[in-house]
Parts: sequence; structure tokens; C-alpha cells
Amino acid sequence: MTREQVDRLRRTPAYPFIEAAHYLNMPVSTLRAWCIGQDYKVKGSTRRFQPLIVLDGAKSEGLSFLNLVEAHVLAAIRRTHDIPLPKVREALAFMKKRMKSERPLVERAFQTDGVSLFVEELSSLVNVTQQGQIEMKELLLAHLHRIERDPAGLPIRLYPFTRSGTQTREAPVQIDPTIAFGRPSLRGRAVPTAVLADRFKAGEPMTTLAEDFGVTVAVIEDAIRCELDRAA
Repeated sequence: MTREQVDRLRRTPAYPFIEAAHYLNMPVSTLRAWCIGQDYKVKGSTRRFQPLIVLDGAKSEGLSFLNLVEAHVLAAIRRTHDIPLPKVREALAFMKKRMKSERPLVERAFQTDGVSLFVEELSSLVNVTQQGQIEMKELLLAHLHRIERDPAGLPIRLYPFTRSGTQTREAPVQIDPTIAFGRPSLRGRAVPTAVLADRFKAGEPMTTLAEDFGVTVAVIEDAIRCELDRAA
């Protein structure tokens, strides 16, 4: 597959909001607000919250892979402190200007100097303690480490957190736009998690699946959870 084809796949809408929110372990309503905006009331008048993420397609088409990565990074900020989204927007506008990029959250530079700059700017806009700044930076880096990049620094794989919280360091599931139409699969293998879930629902024990694919039962369990939770 050529670089142009891969780049096109990364920017092609492929994830409906419900599906993307499941992969990111976040409410659908929150993700929709980030991507398409939301109306809200202030003293009887209606105002419009403008989106933080610019979709690569129409809102009816959902998110692209790059949009998914952007939401993955933004989720780290919102999970640390209840920071008002308008302030997050201001900090993102600062990063776009500073990095001269329309998509700073997916840039490799954001993972290095960018995180410190972003946390510093956001902390100047809201009342965040020094300890809070450290926590925010650590959580941002934890999310950024789940993004694999090509030699040019562009995201090519996302290893989503399969459990609530970010304490676990394991990353058994990958989302790669060139594998299984961008659906979750076993890390390092072109085996969709949906296939594992189907075999498990058909009665095959996890130990058998683990032996077939040369992984631990814990890896199979996480892969199956990724599908069964979404179905539920």
C-alpha cells in the first residue's frame, strides 16, 4: 500500500460516533459535542458550543482515524480535571499558532515540547495546582504513548485503553486503518477482535483461543471485552 493510500485511509471517515465513543471509553454525547458542537442555555438564551475537533468528513459519516486519535488525546485532558472546554479551546488555538499546525494533537512535536507548552498554557487559563499540572502531563503522555507513528511522525496505529482508567500499561488491542477496515484487532496480528468474540460466543474457551494465537488468556479477555461491551 502506497503512502498516499495510507494517508487517504487515515483521513476517511470510518467510525460512527457510538462506535468511536466505545473505543475511547467515553460518553457518546461528549464526543459529539467535541466534534459537531452543542447548544446550551445561559440565562434563558441559547448559545452554541463550537467543536474542538474538525471532522474530516460530514458529521453523518463520523470520525476518521486521525479524528479518533485527536479525541483519544483530548480525553486525557478531560479525565484529569473538570476543565471548561472553552479554556481547552483557547489552549488548542495557542498550540495551533505556536506549532503552525491545524492538527497539533496528532503532531509528533506535541509529544515532546508540545505537552509541556500545552499544560503550561492551559494552567494559565484555569486554576490548576502544580500537582494537577503534573498529573495532567503524565496522563497526556500515557495517552500519547498509545499512538504509533510512521517515520514522518504521522499516526499509523492507536492502542486504545480496553479497561476503564489508564493504570494498566498493556496494549493488547490495536486500531490500524489498514487492517480489518480500521476495526480493533490483536496487536501485531491481523486478527479482528470481532472474530475472537464470535468464536468465544460459539463456545470456544479463552484458553483455546490464547493457544491458537500465541497470546495470554488476559489478552484474549481484553480483546473479547472490546467487542462484547460494544455489542451491549
